[in-house]
Amino acid sequence: MKDEKIISSMGSIHMIPMDKIAGFDVRPGLYELNGATAIPVGVNFTVHSFQATYCELLLFHREENEPYAVLPFPEHYRVGKVYSMIVFGLNIEDFEYAYRLDGPYDVSKGLLFDKKNILLDIYAKAVTGQSVWGHSPNKGTFYKARVVKDDFDWGKEARPLIPMEDLVIYEVHTRGYTKHSSSGVTHPGTFAGLREKIPYLKELGVNAVELMPIFEFDEMKDSRMVDGKLLVDYWGYNTVSFFAPNTSYAGVTEYNREGAELKTLIKELNENGIECFLDVVFNHTAEGNELGPSFSFKGFDNNIYYMLTPDGYYYNFSGCGNTLNCNHPIVHQMILECLRYWTITYHVSGFRFDLASILGRNEDGTPMSSPPLLQSLAFDPILGDVKLIAEAWDAGGMYQVGSFPAWNRWAEWNGRYRDDMRNYLKGDLGLASTAAKRILGSPDLYDPNSRGYNASINFLNCHDGFTLWDMYSYNMKHNEANGWNNTDGGETLSWNCGVEGDTEDAEVLSLRQKLAKNAMTVLLMSRGTPMFLAGDEFLNTQFGNNNAYCQDNEISWLNWEDLKKNREHFEYVKHLIRFRQTHDVIRRFSGNCSMRYPEIQVMGPDSSTQVLRVIYAGRNSDNTGDDLVLLAINVFWEPQEFWLPDLPHPMEWSLEADSAKTILPQGIPTDGEAVLIEDHHVRMDPRSTMVLTTRTHL
Repeated sequence: MKDEKIISSMGSIHMIPMDKIAGFDVRPGLYELNGATAIPVGVNFTVHSFQATYCELLLFHREENEPYAVLPFPEHYRVGKVYSMIVFGLNIEDFEYAYRLDGPYDVSKGLLFDKKNILLDIYAKAVTGQSVWGHSPNKGTFYKARVVKDDFDWGKEARPLIPMEDLVIYEVHTRGYTKHSSSGVTHPGTFAGLREKIPYLKELGVNAVELMPIFEFDEMKDSRMVDGKLLVDYWGYNTVSFFAPNTSYAGVTEYNREGAELKTLIKELNENGIECFLDVVFNHTAEGNELGPSFSFKGFDNNIYYMLTPDGYYYNFSGCGNTLNCNHPIVHQMILECLRYWTITYHVSGFRFDLASILGRNEDGTPMSSPPLLQSLAFDPILGDVKLIAEAWDAGGMYQVGSFPAWNRWAEWNGRYRDDMRNYLKGDLGLASTAAKRILGSPDLYDPNSRGYNASINFLNCHDGFTLWDMYSYNMKHNEANGWNNTDGGETLSWNCGVEGDTEDAEVLSLRQKLAKNAMTVLLMSRGTPMFLAGDEFLNTQFGNNNAYCQDNEISWLNWEDLKKNREHFEYVKHLIRFRQTHDVIRRFSGNCSMRYPEIQVMGPDSSTQVLRVIYAGRNSDNTGDDLVLLAINVFWEPQEFWLPDLPHPMEWSLEADSAKTILPQGIPTDGEAVLIEDHHVRMDPRSTMVLTTRTHL
């Protein structure tokens, strides 16, 4: 056999077989290389377990459940707690693999070793066993792994590296975005289908797409029938494997090139100036509690990967049965390697961490002041340009919005922005001063002197809760289709405008459309980074369901007919996105205004008007002149008036957007005449918003 040479941290290693096991030439492997990796002479397999006393590798022919070879790791192939073996002559396209481990079994100590249990490699780059969406595996089928050939050609594609405050984030469910027949794509419900929508994303103007979970998950894990409909784990917050893409999101089978379709999507997003973020779920896994299966982490080191009570049960700070033990050094290392892998191999630009407060808990569940994992991610060189976004709470009662350990690197989903602004925008007048703080980047939560405007991810709607349209169509959640007697789902913080649900009342519909414009206006004119849910730009509905986690149907799928029906709202949102991106003063300090206006000024409500006004002042983007932007909000149910500040000649105020009028792009109304403010007096319609800017009078 040809003598190959591989360079590793141990120096130059000559790849010469040393033993023969089950008919295969083998030798001790590359111990620092976790998972299964193709090398010139074959495949390197490395796993570790602190309590295991025995480990064997199982090789399967593709899609078969009986191994054609079983290769026990010789004891002298174990270094410390690591088993590593190179198997010569393996062609990665000819096999799938799994492991069996043996060791002590003592539930009270969290030890669950069982030599009969077939285990998925924790570092698997591709997973088999449940690859067709909505189809349960055949009886006797279990998770196995494939070795992935990493030969994707990224060309000279450069990542956009857009500053956080310049982003407009668009939250997308890969399947639901194009699964509806109205999407018009060739491969609905897939990465390829989403890629076909890139021209639409460009037209809309968003520059970051945040994909809901795309790590391998089993949507059939807790599937059930309710009223004759199959309910599944549609959202995907139930990870099976952290290093593998969800194969059922691929339009074609990608044997040993799993992830190529996702990489193509990310490459084309980046080429179009759009960053790709992943919503990652490191707070729990799909193995569940003591009643759940043992297919990977439990079988390798249950008492390391999970937080356990003193008697061996599972802490449940995730609300999903178990809690990943994130600050244990082994789990810490796994998470860091995972994020590096997605950054290097998939060119991902950012990560949103689901229930991120769990990542700051100690092994006994107590909060830590300086969690090692969060600090490590903040300072890791490979992750240095990656955005880190925390959902700064968990299901165990820890709420850290404004206090999440950040090291000036972590941004947060600003739940206070969502709650305060939803209440204010539906008419709670007493919240005006609080609303002003949220609009200005929540300086009470994030000191702009130390955090700038990079910390607050502002949002009003996301996957969890009502859509924008439903927020103004329903007072109550309508989750009956979920099968829990409408007991699931959180607070609505909504207003139905006088009629619950669908209506043909033109006055009610007009009010809902205006309130939806108000919400998008305020969101896009706020300091911080705006994020909104895909479909809100054309008033998508979930029919009052505010917890559609199990609905793989028309409840969750975007109906693109709504884009035709609500085109005017789409144009309004598109126009405001472009306006935001061309006026630096909205997003950051842009230089001192020569007219001596302060950088930010808040006016009202006061004795003369209920209108809240926020003025941003600075220099325009090319620093050739002053730039002023005024946001006016009237949440009152009657018309209101206010006076505009004086401007030096020949400057004048110009109306850019008015939620009470049908405004097409560039502020042109349906009658085609320019909308100008002829004097300093403005009258606002009830429950409306305006955006004004300055221009030179010709």
